[in-house]
Amino acid sequence: MVCHSVENLMIRDDYSDPLITEEEDLRAKYGKVSELAAKKCLSQLDMHTRKFIKLSPFLCISSSRSTGPADISPRGDAPGFVAVIDDKHIVIPDRTGNNRLDTASNILSNPHIGLIFIVPGLNETLRINGRARICADADLLTRFEVRGIVPKIGILVEIDEVMFQCAIALVRAHLWHEDYKVDRDVMPTLGEILKDQIKIDKTAEEAERAIQESINKRLY
Repeated sequence: MVCHSVENLMIRDDYSDPLITEEEDLRAKYGKVSELAAKKCLSQLDMHTRKFIKLSPFLCISSSRSTGPADISPRGDAPGFVAVIDDKHIVIPDRTGNNRLDTASNILSNPHIGLIFIVPGLNETLRINGRARICADADLLTRFEVRGIVPKIGILVEIDEVMFQCAIALVRAHLWHEDYKVDRDVMPTLGEILKDQIKIDKTAEEAERAIQESINKRLY
């Protein structure tokens, strides 16, 4: 596996170029936006974006409170777990998790969110920017029932922008290449990590066992 890790960097106050603080200076570093990139942003779903959402088992959702900080959270389930209501609205079921409620709490303060959908095997991704609301409508949520369990809430997204992101990032990452996969034992278990990071009255093995049991019980 090729590795381009950059190590031993330090934040200094004597860089040869100053920090960029103005958009004009930022854009001066780059060329013009290509016609394709400028025009690809749509205001609603079409047949291609609908199909991508139907194929996707995984997305990341970004949110923030009105005063920050920013947050990003992964969501995953069987392909098509996100429901398309119409060309302007989708619903993301909020499955049982760790009860931090970071995303949902942020939405109550600031409805603006961003989504990136990923389909394993495809290098393109799908971006959606929009405004979210927390939905507790029982009739709607029953559509997401799995193993007899209905999610407590859904995240209803009104789409402002939707666009396909070209493959360059995933191509650089070789995300689907077998030679970039690592063995599980290159990193400690989460139980071992948490034992190192925080004070818990458990051994690393006990913590990991509790985590795995919790995952099994909270999958839906």
